[in-house]
Amino acid sequence: MSDKFFFKGRKTPKPKHESFGYNTKRASKLGTSDNPLNLVVNSETRKAEIETLLSTHELTANIEVNPEAKENTLELDGVLNKPQTTRFDKKPNRNEPCPCGSGNKFKKCCG
Repeated sequence: MSDKFFFKGRKTPKPKHESFGYNTKRASKLGTSDNPLNLVVNSETRKAEIETLLSTHELTANIEVNPEAKENTLELDGVLNKPQTTRFDKKPNRNEPCPCGSGNKFKKCCG
């Protein structure tokens, strides 16, 4: 019983690298050399178009030309059309000037 009152530290020590905020379970990003995109196109001209698009966005991909197969560029579309994070303007504090331009404090005008 006395050891629970005088115990200092953790019973199971935490690994050092996790305490510094490193993500140890990180997956490689899609479109990099470690995890390239897998695309299927129908013709060589379409392959050239895709390659120019990849070079402008600095992505890597394995492009397969197969005239019989259906074109599959879903991974590329997903990487290029990633949704943007919505950002909101900061609401002014009570004693700051009002953003409407009246010159009054926010609490006296629009607050």
